[in-house]
Amino acid sequence: MKRFLARLGPNLVIVLTLAFFVLPLLAMTRFALQSIPMVRLGWSTLFDKWSLSGMTAAFDDDKFGPALWLSLKLAMGTALLTLMLLIPTAVWVHLRLPKLRPVVEFISVLPYMIPAIGLVAGILVLKPHARWFLNSDLSLIPFYVVLTLPFTYRALDTGLRAIDLGTLVDASRSLGAGWGETLRRVLIPNLRASIISSSFLTVAVVIGEYTLANVLLKRTLPAFMQEFRGREPQGGYGLALLALAATVMLFAFLGLLTRPKAARRSATPVSQTSTIYMGAAG
Repeated sequence: MKRFLARLGPNLVIVLTLAFFVLPLLAMTRFALQSIPMVRLGWSTLFDKWSLSGMTAAFDDDKFGPALWLSLKLAMGTALLTLMLLIPTAVWVHLRLPKLRPVVEFISVLPYMIPAIGLVAGILVLKPHARWFLNSDLSLIPFYVVLTLPFTYRALDTGLRAIDLGTLVDASRSLGAGWGETLRRVLIPNLRASIISSSFLTVAVVIGEYTLANVLLKRTLPAFMQEFRGREPQGGYGLALLALAATVMLFAFLGLLTRPKAARRSATPVSQTSTIYMGAAG
């Protein structure tokens, strides 16, 4: 009886948490995919007129394709710029400025503590002086780099802590490799899982970001979804449901993609390290 009561509390918390998240998703799924008036939604109409017509109507909209393509370009550009900036910075901080790591970590989480609307306010102040830059759709990329910083830096920092960074760099440099070659042939292969995680997190954040795009009048996918939801509520929520499902599959794919690399690295660290040293020397 005591064991049952001891397990009852944690299991009850898990069940209530699942219900808190799952029940609204089920309600949204039914509203998006069932072609009947909302006032008639009930147990008696649970299996009536399920359809994908609302979602397909969004795909047929002329603005959907350009909005999706712009969001994908922003996601790829943000991921690339983030890696170009953060990998050398994180490596340099770990190697040469270890005492500043708490400061850098604090700076990296500031975008998480400050709401996006604060960043928007600063952008609007600068807008009269940088219209040539802000008029471009790709001007969102540097701001998205800032928004994703709490997630991307943590992923790279975790990867750097998991490897013997000093030994790898010293061995590569002693074998004649320059900093660029050391970064490309020694560090990046060891940070592959962290780089993939950082890129996927960046893509997920950019694809769902709405505030900056809306205020700066950029026709991204979230901005299109908001506009389309005002005209076609059922199709708009169906599109949001599809975006949520795509994000879940993205992170599931991330788990499958990174697990074997981590397992192989932990299984044969000595042989891999010696191979990397020889590769750096060549």
